[in-house]
Amino acid sequence: MQGKKAEEGTKNAKKVNLFDHNSLKHMLDESVSEIVTSRGYVEDARMSNVRLFIGTVIIVIALFAEFYKKKFPGNRDFLIGCIVLYIVFNVILQLISYTNEKNAIISTYPPAGSVTSTGLVVSSKLPRFSDLYTLNIKSGDPRSISAGKPVEFSKSVTQWFTKDGVLVEGLFWKDVEALIDDYLGEPKKKK
Repeated sequence: MQGKKAEEGTKNAKKVNLFDHNSLKHMLDESVSEIVTSRGYVEDARMSNVRLFIGTVIIVIALFAEFYKKKFPGNRDFLIGCIVLYIVFNVILQLISYTNEKNAIISTYPPAGSVTSTGLVVSSKLPRFSDLYTLNIKSGDPRSISAGKPVEFSKSVTQWFTKDGVLVEGLFWKDVEALIDDYLGEPKKKK
């Protein structure tokens, strides 16, 4: 019976290749999203929806350019227009990503019943060839009167993973929840 429970625990464990930088960051980012939503924050998907819409427009432009009924010499002006629109919408998409999202993992609405009027923007960094994972929490609207002071921490990913690449979720959750509490200004819990 005990062996069966231990086997089930390892099946549910989040395991990653410790030498794969991208999958390591992806797993930590997914866990941060879970932690933030478990605290009552609801993801704000408006910006993602705008990006999806612009991406759809880009695909439609490319399809029009590809399947236009006239052959090349006759559709030259139409193709030039499609290429220009394709470039313009791609530049808009890149500007949205660069100015609004940066390294954001999740943007949220304020929790239900909260006195604050702003949600969170949680972002992370894990530089290549580095083991320092930096997590940053700031207000969705930094100019709001209810916006908190941005907080961040940097820790080595080796503190949250076993030698086999299994995420020790309890330690990671504790660190992320402490950072959220720090942002919210809640007193630290005594051990």
